[in-house]
Amino acid sequence: MSALIIWVMGAVLLVINIMLRTRILRLEARLKALSNPQEQLAFLRQQAAKKEKIAAIKSLRRQYPEISLIEANRLWQKI
Repeated sequence: MSALIIWVMGAVLLVINIMLRTRILRLEARLKALSNPQEQLAFLRQQAAKKEKIAAIKSLRRQYPEISLIEANRLWQKI
């Protein structure tokens, strides 16, 4: 009986985990859709005038946490 309860609780936790992951992915996609790449590029240009590449990319990622390191590097290459 206790094995059945443990199995059911594990299944419930798995379903909750899957639901939360899909919700997070949807929220990240919405956040990425709302962010303006031109605004990010302008911010990076402003930072590049003051700082080196690594410091500018770090400040860009602090300002826009939804940007991955690869995306930030691609924006840097556009400058």
